[in-house]
Amino acid sequence: MTAFKIVLQKVSPEKLFMGSVLLVNGGNYLYNLLLVRLLGPEVFADAALLVTLLLVLSFLGMTFQLATAKFAVLFSGTDWDAFQQLMYKYALGFGMIVGTLLFAFAENLQEVFQTESALLFKTFAAAVPLYFFMSVNRGEFQGRQNFAKLSITYQTEMWSRLVLTLGLLWFVPLSPAFLVALGIALSFIFGLIPSKVDFSSLARKIALPAQKKKRVVRFMILTAGYELTQIIINNSDVLLVKHYFDAMDAGLYASLALIGRVVYFVAWMFVMLLLPIVVQKQRDGEPTAPVLFKYVSYIAALSTSIVLICAICPELIIQLMFGEAYLAMAPLLWQYALATSLFALSNIFAYYFLSLDEYKPVVFSGLLGVSQIVLIVFFHDNLEMVVQVQIIAMVTLLVAQLIYFRQKSMTV
Repeated sequence: MTAFKIVLQKVSPEKLFMGSVLLVNGGNYLYNLLLVRLLGPEVFADAALLVTLLLVLSFLGMTFQLATAKFAVLFSGTDWDAFQQLMYKYALGFGMIVGTLLFAFAENLQEVFQTESALLFKTFAAAVPLYFFMSVNRGEFQGRQNFAKLSITYQTEMWSRLVLTLGLLWFVPLSPAFLVALGIALSFIFGLIPSKVDFSSLARKIALPAQKKKRVVRFMILTAGYELTQIIINNSDVLLVKHYFDAMDAGLYASLALIGRVVYFVAWMFVMLLLPIVVQKQRDGEPTAPVLFKYVSYIAALSTSIVLICAICPELIIQLMFGEAYLAMAPLLWQYALATSLFALSNIFAYYFLSLDEYKPVVFSGLLGVSQIVLIVFFHDNLEMVVQVQIIAMVTLLVAQLIYFRQKSMTV
């Protein structure tokens, strides 16, 4: 035990956080893999839709998390207290709006996505406000680089979701899709650990100065705009496939997306580390580009490795992870991994510029996100076509980000 503590003391908080993120991603993959094995392609299509909704919610939550992280670096004292109160109020209000809309339109969503019941949407909706509170807390941990607590809140959410969902599926004789939704909703409660949400603080009379509040709102609007493009790019394909294709094809495609997105999920840990460092260096008048180059090189190396592995042995990967029922997706695996890798690289550039209050990368992502939807709407004769139009859109997005970065570098 003593030797273990010595090793931990010598490992930097950043590396511990990276290890924790890898563990969380591994746990999330195990969660999805077990759902695939337990439910089969057709039933998994509904479960995959819920996982996609969770991803959409996580992107919306990132608006609150990144804003809190940025201003945790910049604000202190009374300004920080006022800002934190403001973020909790925004989180509560926005969470109630999103949850209410999702609950009210549950029957419409059931019809659009051809699910077994509307109850799964209503169950998910009831827990939505908790997620945004959790996002504000995570943002404070991220901004203050308290990676120990940030790691714990991700671990508690992931492990509780895994254990609760499997327990419900094994022991409760109800609709599997509803039980998956219930497991996800309950995990948000555990995700608040070790956070301490002081609801009484919302009633305190304290205000952020108008100029600083304006700066906060502007950053949140920029970030929300970019997170909307993230939702479109990262989830529209799964949702459109669920709409245009039958349950079997939708389930097969969902398994493909699950494997192909591994690069993107791992890239998130670099975004978590990137933002507070860039904000701090900009505040101190230090160059920020070296930080960007560092994380881009990490993502590029990781992406190249995963795409090559997916190209060399796709059947083996799918066989080991999902079983023979999903082998039809093997030829598309490396292509989907390529599309996701290109998006992950573009994402690092976009968050870098968001840290510096630059808005044009948001516009680029928005245009390409809409273009991706349009391409899939018009070109969806088969699943291969769906994947290939995404590669075209992501190549265009990365090139646009690189050109913008070069132009900004030349004007500095």
